[in-house]
Amino acid sequence: MADTRPDERTDALMLSIAGHLAEVTDISAALDAVAEDIARIVPFTHCDICLLDRPGWVVSHEVGIRTRWSRASTRIDFSPIRDLLLGRCDVMLSDDATQDPRYTFPGATSEPIVNHRLRSRVNVLLRVKGRTIGTLNLSHSGLGLYDGRTVALARQIAAILAPWFHILHRADRARRAPHGAAASDEGLRRGALELTRAMDQERQRIGMGLHDQTLADLSRLLREVTAETPLPREAIAGRLSETIDDLRRIIDTAVPTLLDLFGFAHAVRVHLERAAGEDGPRLSVVDLTEGGPDRLDPTVRTALFHIAQEAINNATRHAGAQSIDVTVDQPSPTTLTVTIRDDGCGIPASPARQSGLLHMRTRARLISARLDVLAEQGTVVRVTLRAVA
Repeated sequence: MADTRPDERTDALMLSIAGHLAEVTDISAALDAVAEDIARIVPFTHCDICLLDRPGWVVSHEVGIRTRWSRASTRIDFSPIRDLLLGRCDVMLSDDATQDPRYTFPGATSEPIVNHRLRSRVNVLLRVKGRTIGTLNLSHSGLGLYDGRTVALARQIAAILAPWFHILHRADRARRAPHGAAASDEGLRRGALELTRAMDQERQRIGMGLHDQTLADLSRLLREVTAETPLPREAIAGRLSETIDDLRRIIDTAVPTLLDLFGFAHAVRVHLERAAGEDGPRLSVVDLTEGGPDRLDPTVRTALFHIAQEAINNATRHAGAQSIDVTVDQPSPTTLTVTIRDDGCGIPASPARQSGLLHMRTRARLISARLDVLAEQGTVVRVTLRAVA
């Protein structure tokens, strides 16, 4: 039952999952946001995320079918996936879980499996920095639909979901604690760097995969299509060229080599020049801090760079700007700002522009930064965060 179509489609869906997660900050909405993409990779009747909670207990979040699993906590000893949670194995795969004693042992909370006839079933670990935080569980009412390839795909999905659900679960637990909202924010801050690091590692993995396979395949296809007379070559070649350009942008975002080699200001300048093109707007990058962003924690600097990238992309693609100015400043000994100013048409209510703003706000929150988006004869995006002495 696993998707056997070309890997580039699966890679695109994996990226889509990460993109949807970047737009949510509520754990109850996170699984709903990615369910459709997961189902396109591994079709399911029921999908749930099981997370380790207080000692000896787990909580679940589910889509597809609503069951008792998400209505109450479950003791690990009575969970149908206790073998995974207790470290006895690293994957569970069954052709018919309703008849599998690993899932239906005496005392197990396996009523949803039996009542909803969740037969084909695959369960894989969710891990953050090598530590198990829960499991991803996919089930289908059909018999014998999952196999080894399904396991591999489920593990890829789990690698993307794990850091997001880890930090969202920590924030949710903090909200439920007696000390309330302040603890929620503190819980989010404590996990921010860990999540950002995991996000960038996953981004690099996907970026390298796209570089090694997808670009080569599409480039070869472009040559073949343009060589065949019966096909409408110009139209197809144009679409393929755009796809290749988009994939190159994904790779640039996934593997910020220039940032690592030459520093923040240089990487921003190069990205600005690439985004603007030969006939693009007037460009300016000024660093008044003598490399202030490069003294930040590497994961914070990377997140800051991605925010600048998104603001630049918005200005060049959607605002019709004639000039774009990026300024790095340190208005006080403890404050660093990065300002991206353009003279474009402002912020259109287009889905693409609004999605870009959501991504920037999420990244800023994850590094405890303030993001201001102002309309001042164009658009001003300003990120403010704590400087490093």
